[in-house]
Amino acid sequence: MCVVFGAALVFGGRDLPEVSARESGKSNLFEELKVFTDVLSVVKRDYVSDIENKRIVEGAIKGMLGTLDPHSGYLDPDFYQDLQVQTKGEFGGLGIEITIKEGLLVVVAPMEDSPAEKAGVRPGDIIVKIDGKFTKEFSLVDAVKRLRGPKGTPIEISLSRKGAGDLIDVSIVRDIIAVRSVKARYLGDGFGYVRVSQFMEHTADDLKTALKTLTKDSSLPELRGLILDLRNNPGGLLAQAVKIGDMFLKEGVIVYTDGRVEAQKQKFFAHARGTEPEYPMVVLVNSGSASASEIVAGALKDHGRALILGQQTFGKGSVQTITPLENGGALTLTTALYYTKSGNSIQARGVKPDIEVDISQGVQKEPVQTRRSPMSEIREEDLPGAIENPSVKSGEKGDGDALRKLNKTEVVAPDVASINPETVDLVEWGKKDPQFQRAFDLIKTFTVFKAPS
Repeated sequence: MCVVFGAALVFGGRDLPEVSARESGKSNLFEELKVFTDVLSVVKRDYVSDIENKRIVEGAIKGMLGTLDPHSGYLDPDFYQDLQVQTKGEFGGLGIEITIKEGLLVVVAPMEDSPAEKAGVRPGDIIVKIDGKFTKEFSLVDAVKRLRGPKGTPIEISLSRKGAGDLIDVSIVRDIIAVRSVKARYLGDGFGYVRVSQFMEHTADDLKTALKTLTKDSSLPELRGLILDLRNNPGGLLAQAVKIGDMFLKEGVIVYTDGRVEAQKQKFFAHARGTEPEYPMVVLVNSGSASASEIVAGALKDHGRALILGQQTFGKGSVQTITPLENGGALTLTTALYYTKSGNSIQARGVKPDIEVDISQGVQKEPVQTRRSPMSEIREEDLPGAIENPSVKSGEKGDGDALRKLNKTEVVAPDVASINPETVDLVEWGKKDPQFQRAFDLIKTFTVFKAPS
């Protein structure tokens, strides 16, 4: 299974700071805490059943962090361990990407050659039961915990599939799932394509390897052009986004962060060493491109290094610092906003493409295979408690809201997950994916990328 977290993550192990008893101009913290202890006392004394102290404390922590913003929260030990496994890109499981939609556990796509794909699991299947237990009340974390497990252990899931009258029971044996965050395809005539699906520990190294392979396949000293696909990429590790930005930029600021604490004010620069040749580039984005993927797209756009094509991005412009706790869990806290070279904050606004292409443009009359991305139906600015963009006046909405008002229907994206760029027929790919086809047409027109005199 592949569950990713839409965040630019920084793992840290700083000591927890002491909290002053009194804050200037604010009420005494310990006076406020008395209300909490009063409530705690009543709950422990009068609730219909005895509750474990751990449950009460964790619930209080989650409630406190839930009042801050959508991306701050408490990670219990199991969830934190899962996050660490996710960023490493290898775990025991079935090999399916899942999401929660309208309360249902939906399969986004099975991974190629995974146990789930071999067992016949399809995109759009609804997982109704896991080992006989209904999933209706499961959170995404609950589902992840149940579906993952040691290699060789069996699991049974019951699927609801469109067109099938009854539930489909599927028995699957778990295996080691190595998540590939980079897929590449040589398009011919010196042109290459790379899809980065998330930013994990080895993503930058894998991208570098893919680019070397594409160059070798071209039999040219360097590529004539590259399409970098960041659609439906929810983010991941900030350090990996910076490394990938550095691959294509010789100098200047890639991204900088600004927070209340001095340690959160950082600038990340590009260096000439190891930079790719300045071949033409098109970066594909959509409303599912978030956080670390927006850092890369925003940096390449601000430096004029690449043409951005597709749909406005999600608008996740904040950095979360993860602080491990003594109980094995962790605190994830929004500690800064990130800004592009020009000083623009992406928070709640996103990256606006240079060329906007929706799924209906530039394709033949065959039906276009699409799916609604979990992140396409809502953007950062719509999330309860979302931090406002610093450059937008209070109460105003960003460009994403205006964009959706122009298009009354929900934003949909080509079914990127179902198109394997390594094996799909190039002509069929263009029919199914107009954004890719437009990018391919543009990348072959070198004059588009010539700098103005």
